[in-house]
Amino acid sequence: MLFSKNKKEDLDQLGKIIFAKKDKFLDNYSGGKHYLKSDSLAKIVADTLHFWDGKCLELFAYCIMSNHVHVVLRLFDDTEIDTPPYLQEIMHSIKRFSARECNKLLGETGKFWQDESYDRLIRDDKELDRILIYVLNNPVKANLCKQMEDWKWSYIKDIYNNIM
Repeated sequence: MLFSKNKKEDLDQLGKIIFAKKDKFLDNYSGGKHYLKSDSLAKIVADTLHFWDGKCLELFAYCIMSNHVHVVLRLFDDTEIDTPPYLQEIMHSIKRFSARECNKLLGETGKFWQDESYDRLIRDDKELDRILIYVLNNPVKANLCKQMEDWKWSYIKDIYNNIM
């Protein structure tokens, strides 16, 4: 990788490369637990994401893979609700509730999700379109379906259907 004279751009590019490699690894990783292959567990995650839509966030899209989830959302600000959430708070709530419900079905206790997550600020409509396609194309890249529309555990907000 050649570096430019703009350190911020270089770090941003490096972050994208690392994310892409990590995502490819997760798509092809056969070890670990692939709980979200189960429709009942994937549905819990999908329902949890939809629960918050319109309350404190706008849900643009998601893709639930067997061992990870991609979500594109916009948190409401103080012009839309009295107490806007922080991203960490809403992600903690989503993970906590879905983990508890999934563990109930599995008859297990303890950690369901890994602690880390990767978040990225979307700066404009062009980048939003690119990321929506990236998220929805995950099952295609992982050879789980032929077209992104075929994946059962993907969602895109109706106003963005034109990108597919």
